[in-house]
Amino acid sequence: MSQEKIPLKVLLAVIATGLMSFCGVIVETSMNISFPTLMKEFNVTTSTVQWMTTIYLLVVAIVVPLSSFFKKNFKTKTLFIFANLFFILGVLIDAIAPAFPILLLGRVIQGLGTGIALPLMFNIILENVPASKIGLMMGIGTLITAVAPAIGPTFGGLVVSALGWRYIFVILLPILIISFLLGIKNIEQKSQIQKSAFDLASLIALILTFGGLIYGFSNMSNLNLYVIVSFIIGILGLIGFVVRSEKIKQPILNLNVLKNKTFASHVLSFFFFQILSLGFAFILPNYIQLVNHQSATIAGLAVLPAGVVGAILAPLGGKILDEMGARLPILFGVTFADISLIIFTIFSRNLNTTLIIWAYILYMFGMGLSFGNIMTNGLKYLTNQNQADGNAIFNTLQQFAGATGTSIVSAIIALSQNNKSLSTATSTAIGTQHAFIILVILGLINLLILFKAIPRENHSK
Repeated sequence: MSQEKIPLKVLLAVIATGLMSFCGVIVETSMNISFPTLMKEFNVTTSTVQWMTTIYLLVVAIVVPLSSFFKKNFKTKTLFIFANLFFILGVLIDAIAPAFPILLLGRVIQGLGTGIALPLMFNIILENVPASKIGLMMGIGTLITAVAPAIGPTFGGLVVSALGWRYIFVILLPILIISFLLGIKNIEQKSQIQKSAFDLASLIALILTFGGLIYGFSNMSNLNLYVIVSFIIGILGLIGFVVRSEKIKQPILNLNVLKNKTFASHVLSFFFFQILSLGFAFILPNYIQLVNHQSATIAGLAVLPAGVVGAILAPLGGKILDEMGARLPILFGVTFADISLIIFTIFSRNLNTTLIIWAYILYMFGMGLSFGNIMTNGLKYLTNQNQADGNAIFNTLQQFAGATGTSIVSAIIALSQNNKSLSTATSTAIGTQHAFIILVILGLINLLILFKAIPRENHSK
């Protein structure tokens, strides 16, 4: 069984969609570094420039849940072509944008591309890769979406200081063109197309859900009536989406898969893990700059070794799952990640950059071992027909957790920074400690969920 080979065409199809997903995540995390530059160039405030990330996340979060519907109704190659062309168009618009609203338009179009591309990669893996190699390939797929946040700030910092922010988009163009050519040649159709009606009411409910919740979370640090109303709209939208999905015969997303308790536990764990990771991606570069008074380039480079470790460990963790079952790599990985969180919490008032590098390597070691495997193992508890829905749920929550994780930690740190009697460095260190305490609690809950969810007898066939 373990001698099964992955066909070259399948491998190249995964690389094609993977490159596009990688560009999507890189552009999301590398832009944060350029915010001060964009604020000066376009004369916009901090809250306005944040829309560069918020609007992108919002579009991705709305499009990803539609991936199961897209997969059933359109050919894989057609979806790939649309995703890639959207992305290329968005990147071109942003590379030459003369005004901030045009820059935002480019981000919306990129979001459409990424929203289609992310689930597409996992759907191709689930449909085409032999069962004995699923863990390895899902690991490779996950490393793209999980490790790019660690590489993004470094890439952004280096490009902005050496060439200027527009080159963040220019450099992505050749990668997207390579992805396009590989995909056109190698993506093949495996599943039957089953045409179904598109439910507009469900789409409106989704837009209200993510519009309300992402705006609410993104502005949580200055809580006012608008923010409270947007949370209420988001919650009502979510209730509306669930009720609507229950009523119609062919829902956009089959939420019944969440009635499978083991699958639902893996989804919740995956959500928590992504909150932790995006929380880290916000905390560490800020801490290195505001508390340790280092440059943005140093801050970017400090998180890079951990990103490399996570990248190496993700396929290895998948290989361990293929050979030994899920319990060992997942529980070991989550334990390492939690130990790292505890170290950060204990020393958070005075973290020197060396300690940050090593403790973050420990976190990414644990994440590499476990994060992709949580998704792979969760999907094993669904039938083949439901895997596209399961995949859509994982990818949707990954995007939503990104917005949530960043917002929660930034709100906690901002709350502490409001204390004007302390220096920025001291108030940031105190706020960071409070943020880490919340992350440790989430990390320990995550370990408990997985300990109960993964059966001991989960060995490879």
